Amino acid sequence: MIESLSPEEYNSYYGTYISKVTNPNIISSLQESQQEFLDFMKTVPDEKMHYAYDKEKWTFAEVLQHILDTERIFNYRALCFARNDKTSLPGYEQDDYVPFSNAGEKDKEAFISDYLAVRNSSISLFRSFTPEMLQRIGKANGSSVSCRVAGFVIIGHQKHHLEVLQEQYLT
Repeated sequence: MIESLSPEEYNSYYGTYISKVTNPNIISSLQESQQEFLDFMKTVPDEKMHYAYDKEKWTFAEVLQHILDTERIFNYRALCFARNDKTSLPGYEQDDYVPFSNAGEKDKEAFISDYLAVRNSSISLFRSFTPEMLQRIGKANGSSVSCRVAGFVIIGHQKHHLEVLQEQYLT
């Protein structure tokens, strides 16, 4: 867990994700987790992309799309907070996104390409923030979130889902 975060910076719900982040430098942590994702994807057989381990669970591809969607949403939140936008941002219902995600139409290479575009954009975005901007706090889904917490959630959320994919989909 990143020790320098204060409880006012985030809802305890995000603690699961934040606890998975060991590097307090957002940029290098984003870069490290990018490489982890790419290395992980090398191990994924093409035939697993549309596999779900249970009838009620998302497919492998839908989990990947969820990782991308969440990163995009938290980038938007971070941008708003860094720019001192006082608008209270909505939450998002992840299960409502899946049926409209078109994840089943994408192959492994398309996910890797999308991931690189999103993650490189995330790195560029967070690189543009000053230390003061990273400390700014906004509201999303009724809770306070700092700009830097949004970055840590992106990193930890991905780690969480790669663990689930490894344990539930690839073993």
